[in-house]
Amino acid sequence: MNASVTLTPKQQRFVLEYLKDQNGTQAAIRAGYSESTARQQGSRLLTDPRVLAAVRAGQQKVAKKAEVTVDSLMAELEEARKLALKEKQASAAVTATMGKGKLAGLLVEKHKHSGAIGTYDLKNLSDDDLDRLEQILGPLADAGGDPGGACEEGG
Repeated sequence: MNASVTLTPKQQRFVLEYLKDQNGTQAAIRAGYSESTARQQGSRLLTDPRVLAAVRAGQQKVAKKAEVTVDSLMAELEEARKLALKEKQASAAVTATMGKGKLAGLLVEKHKHSGAIGTYDLKNLSDDDLDRLEQILGPLADAGGDPGGACEEGG
């Protein structure tokens, strides 16, 4: 917001209240405008270029603060994968690995329905099977995906 264009304290309060729920009427009431005219006041305030500029600036600030990036999600998934491996939770490790692959755009779900739809219970796999699965999927997660396209085979 331009420093030479200032809002009244009530308008500033309206902007802060509006950013909470994007409801002009309720923001006007919480900012101290009369309940009987709050709807009109909210509408009027949101058409005031100065107020609108302050609202947009506030929305950008909120969005930036809450920004989630591909990099931040990758880091969270890798942290979850490492923790799952440490805790010997193979299913959670595989899920995190697959999440990384999907996020990187390297794994695309293809559905071919044969009539049988089910899930795989990794608890029933032997330690050797789990180790083999980690040997296959671990490098994919570390490298950020499957550049050779091996996941496509037989799929």
